[in-house]
Amino acid sequence: MIATDIRSTALDDPGIRAWLRFLQGHATVTRRLEAELQADRGMSLAEYDALLQIAIAKDGRLRMSELADTLVLSRSGATRLVDRLERAGCLTRTSCPSDARGSYAMLTDAGHTRLRDATPVHLRGVREHFLDRIPADELPELTRTLERLSAPAAADDARCEAAVGLAEDRAESRPR
Repeated sequence: MIATDIRSTALDDPGIRAWLRFLQGHATVTRRLEAELQADRGMSLAEYDALLQIAIAKDGRLRMSELADTLVLSRSGATRLVDRLERAGCLTRTSCPSDARGSYAMLTDAGHTRLRDATPVHLRGVREHFLDRIPADELPELTRTLERLSAPAAADDARCEAAVGLAEDRAESRPR
């Protein structure tokens, strides 16, 4: 009975249908972009995105925490990704003068070259798997909608982090 209720809700509720299609569309497009970058340039989509985000950042560098937030990765996931790109000679880390614990990720010449070489492959895929499937007159509204989704991210992240911190505090204060 529950499966039937969930199925009818998913099929009948326009909001749920939109959510499911968003998830399916995102997964489909990112899988295709990932496969093309891997096949043509031996690069993951996460690696491409990290190089791109650093390249377009102010001063051409990002703090590790900013990179993690931009890539929607955990801090440890971003660190592993940066470690991999650093070993490949694409990135270097520099210390943050205002925070001894922090560091910046910056592209090397090899990182710029790798990004430049992969960009045509990526943009071709973005066009083929995303942009060409959306009528041009619908793009401005889609952009506004997606901007509304991403705009509150910082406030939502702060609330999530506060909730996680509160849960951790509560767990630590429980008698064992």
